[in-house]
Amino acid sequence: MALDVHVVTPEREVWAGEARMVIARGVEGEVGILEGHAPLLIRLAIGPLRIQRDGEEQFAVVDGGFLHVVSHPETTRVDVLAPTASLLSEIDLERERRRAEAAEARIADHDDAEAHVELAKALARIHLRG
Repeated sequence: MALDVHVVTPEREVWAGEARMVIARGVEGEVGILEGHAPLLIRLAIGPLRIQRDGEEQFAVVDGGFLHVVSHPETTRVDVLAPTASLLSEIDLERERRRAEAAEARIADHDDAEAHVELAKALARIHLRG
């Protein structure tokens, strides 16, 4: 038995499949989910998502959202519900660097909260792709 994992945004299903383990960054720290995990609902931080499969790992970045786990005797389902998410292969490093520079300029000009969020999103993608 494996985890049944679904990573979704309002626009699309980013990734779905079976995995051995899911590692996500919640607002209170990292969490690892294995088969048979207790029911769980956590708020996600902007950050990486690792999906470990037999012999390979899938990496993504989520911009917050929620991680929901439910276990039944025959399966454990993990739903990652995020406003936006990007697989590693979808990240354009140069675009994210420009996005980070623009956010830093906005912060220097008039330190607004939205610019800090945009900077965190860009840096999470840069760090993952880096």
